Amino acid sequence: MKKRELKKMLQWLSFMLKCPVCSVQYDLTNIKIIDSEQDESYMEARLLIHSDCDKCKSSVMFNIDINGPEVFTVIAKTDLTSSDSDKFKAYDAIKIDECITLHKSLKKFN
Repeated sequence: MKKRELKKMLQWLSFMLKCPVCSVQYDLTNIKIIDSEQDESYMEARLLIHSDCDKCKSSVMFNIDINGPEVFTVIAKTDLTSSDSDKFKAYDAIKIDECITLHKSLKKFN
């Protein structure tokens, strides 16, 4: 997906999507792409977007999957701020073994 098309997509999102807490439309300036993956040969793209609501100050993450003319969106309210998303973006993903170790530790915790 070209940069111009991506900008159009973000404009469309800011127009279509509303804050799940207070129902105010999102402002394009508050929408930030955290991660993206594109395959132009199949006209596919995946975006992870963060947005803060101007009115109620809640934060939301959007996972957007574009497959040709179809667009799928999953929205999750989060306590991560825009600066938090920048900070955690630099860290490596959690490995399965780390999750299992944490689970075992918590199970033993008294």
